[in-house]
Amino acid sequence: MSFMRTEGSTLNYYAYDSLDSTNEEAKRLAEQGAPHGAVVTADMQTAGKGRRGRSWVSPPGTNIYFTLIVRPEFAPEKASMLTLIAAHALTRGIARETGVVPEIKWPNDIVIDGKKVCGILTEMSVAQNAIRHVVIGAGINVREQSFPAELADKAIALDTACGRCVDRARLLNAVLEAFREDYEDFCKTESLTGIRDSYNRLLVNRDREVCVLEPGGEYRGISRGITDTGELIVERQDGSVCRVFAGEVSVRGIYGYV
Repeated sequence: MSFMRTEGSTLNYYAYDSLDSTNEEAKRLAEQGAPHGAVVTADMQTAGKGRRGRSWVSPPGTNIYFTLIVRPEFAPEKASMLTLIAAHALTRGIARETGVVPEIKWPNDIVIDGKKVCGILTEMSVAQNAIRHVVIGAGINVREQSFPAELADKAIALDTACGRCVDRARLLNAVLEAFREDYEDFCKTESLTGIRDSYNRLLVNRDREVCVLEPGGEYRGISRGITDTGELIVERQDGSVCRVFAGEVSVRGIYGYV
């Protein structure tokens, strides 16, 4: 399924001054029939969402908050790769518009100089073992700002990183165009073969020690990049190799993991 282009009138935008959450509004609109490729944006969120129920601080006039609605034709078990596609597209879009090349903390964060500049939250609706829709939300820190105390040493804004005022509309357009390119490439193979090498070059985890946190416990090893289906390859201390599909992964030197 082709992704709608981001230029001209073919893209369906739903723009708001304020929302509870762009992901929640996107889900509501998807249930009402919003088309594949629609984009929901808000200048601020009153209940921004992160992974695992965490909140996302979303002040007005400061950042970019948006969610894409996609209606894939592939099987539900392949939808998790959309988070990695979004991460790859976000790094490319940011680099195109700012000249600063971010890195990816697998699976859903974008970092600059070891600090988080963007987070991604993907949610899926399934019926009768088929995808009804997927919403892919992202929040990008753009303006210089005072982050909450618990984030002050873990977050960064693009204006700070590149030393100038970034045009939010141009940046969003660059990210959406990069996503269109990556999504259409993905749909040809239903795998990450087309972006895997590029993704691995951007992966801040690669060849670094990681702590893998899983329901049954945790272990440490060295990240060796991703597979064609998006799992993180981790070489454990005993020499065995694991493929991490789910779970929380912390990275030495990132977000306070020492």
